[in-house]
Amino acid sequence: MAITAADVNKLRQMTGAGMMDCKKALTEANGDFEAAIDILRKAGQKVAAKRADNATNEGVVLISISEDGSNGKLLALACETEPVSKVADFNNLASALLEAAVSNNAATKEEVLAATLSDGRTAEENIIELTGKIGEKITIAGYENVTAEKVVSYIHSNNKIGVLVAFANTSGVDVLEVGKDIAMQITAMKPVALDKDGVDAATIEREIEIGKDQARAEGKPEAMLEKIAVGKLEKFYKESTLLNQQFVKDSSINIKQLLEQTQKGLTITEFKRIALA
Repeated sequence: MAITAADVNKLRQMTGAGMMDCKKALTEANGDFEAAIDILRKAGQKVAAKRADNATNEGVVLISISEDGSNGKLLALACETEPVSKVADFNNLASALLEAAVSNNAATKEEVLAATLSDGRTAEENIIELTGKIGEKITIAGYENVTAEKVVSYIHSNNKIGVLVAFANTSGVDVLEVGKDIAMQITAMKPVALDKDGVDAATIEREIEIGKDQARAEGKPEAMLEKIAVGKLEKFYKESTLLNQQFVKDSSINIKQLLEQTQKGLTITEFKRIALA
């Protein structure tokens, strides 16, 4: 059957796909709009597969905090180029994904992808379709769901870094201000763990080996290398674990001391940081 310009425009309005893609899909589907939509979606899947190895360092980070402040959800939707991160369809999808994560209380990225959006299709199907429409890789780069007595959030001004900080023993104190300060510290200083007990064994082993190599390069005796490396490891803990880091606003105290000064017993149970870079 003949495909008219009005048909092509109608499909374009329905899907947001390009005019030529819509004409090709309608022609292949012999004018059947539903079949044409399926063809466009399949085309999106092909685009997604073709670009699967492409780097996605751009995008947007979004956060939702529950009304009582006890839960925070952090989601990063990534793309390949900065211009795409500014496109309305991309940002609308990011918001829809976060909304679905909240309504389903999704615990993992996989649960977000499986969630049904308002159009009746899954998050993953929507991502694939937008990939086909825009022509570059789109992916959920990270997702975190944190529950605590109080959760404080921070999004950096470039919308590419987001942080959640979970607090305990908050009764009688408003942790919003100190929480924002600590979240900003996490953004800038990139701690690898809350305290030294949270540093994984592989990281510890790597730091010890680096310490040994540095000491060896300085000409230290082989018998002293292990002791020197352990000393350097303590410095690593001080610089790279949150509670032991110097507070960036007051280097005379560390984060653990800042919490004690704010309220005795106030603690951080966990933090999450997602960055697009």
